[in-house]
Amino acid sequence: MNVLGMDTSTAATSACLLRADGEAFEVVPAAESLAGPPSHARELMPALADVLDRAGLDWPDADVIAVGTGPGTFTGLRIGIATARALAHAHGAGLRPVSSLAALAAGIDAELRLPVLDARRGEVFAALYRGEEQVWAPWATPPAGVVERLKAERLTALAAGDGSVRFRDVLEAGGARVAPEGSVAHVVRALHVCRLARAAPAVAPEAVLPNYLRLPDAKPQR
Repeated sequence: MNVLGMDTSTAATSACLLRADGEAFEVVPAAESLAGPPSHARELMPALADVLDRAGLDWPDADVIAVGTGPGTFTGLRIGIATARALAHAHGAGLRPVSSLAALAAGIDAELRLPVLDARRGEVFAALYRGEEQVWAPWATPPAGVVERLKAERLTALAAGDGSVRFRDVLEAGGARVAPEGSVAHVVRALHVCRLARAAPAVAPEAVLPNYLRLPDAKPQR
């Protein structure tokens, strides 16, 4: 099957077409884009059109739409999921949600993989994987909480993601390793979203929701 995937959980916009023959066509944002302003509304649709074009396919040829559902930035996740829902409805494709942390972990080259996304407010979203097995469920915590848990369980993991870049000093002082600055491992690649989606069940578009892990920063005024 042809899988068209995307992730907008961070400031970077990632897209991929994983063709039925196994060949992948990606838009991989530079790690430096993680520190810039998000431009999902402007970048996502052109990126998806680009990977389809390079794969020699058109929108109706996508059998599955895969989307990273977070955790991550509120606006970014809304844009990505709304786009995925619209494409699934328009072209009759199956929609498969994927954890953005699991997709980030899939790009970390280590036995113990520690995906860490910047959650703002001095916190991170983190999880821990041993290979493809989830060891820690995703949670929001100050970076020191990650270090304390690693120490308590006597684990040494390789961390990646914009949260690990921002809090490198805290994580490394606590014994964790962090991927080098500028490494593509810090990016949530849509390629991994697509690969994970191949083994995931399809979900009704209206049932695919962002996984925020905590309440939004902005609250309605009374």
